[in-house]
Amino acid sequence: MSRIIPMQPVRHLPRAILFYEKLGFTVEDRRDDWGWAKLRWGECRVMLDQSINVNPDAPRGAVLYLYPDDLVAFHRQARDNGLDVPDLEDTFYGMREFRIDDPDGNRLWIGQQATGQSVAPPGA
Repeated sequence: MSRIIPMQPVRHLPRAILFYEKLGFTVEDRRDDWGWAKLRWGECRVMLDQSINVNPDAPRGAVLYLYPDDLVAFHRQARDNGLDVPDLEDTFYGMREFRIDDPDGNRLWIGQQATGQSVAPPGA
């Protein structure tokens, strides 16, 4: 296996794409007739798909952990692009991060190893 790309269930593709673009992703491929898109940021990819959203009112359980090269700059960019993001926090597991939900309730944890720490987040 050479790679894995998470697929996030979304209720409204254009709204979801706009959210991820505000984070800094760009659309690599998009099929509005399918309700599907693949977005990229450098070598990272995520797919958004309306068709797997069988129960649109069900709570989401997916979490993406994003590792930007410069967390402070990424955090500032997200705020500058109009996203409501909490302040950065230092975690017990050695990461500096913030957490937000996309418009469909998919959870995003965005972090970087805290200075002087060597512990990775759960599942990393």
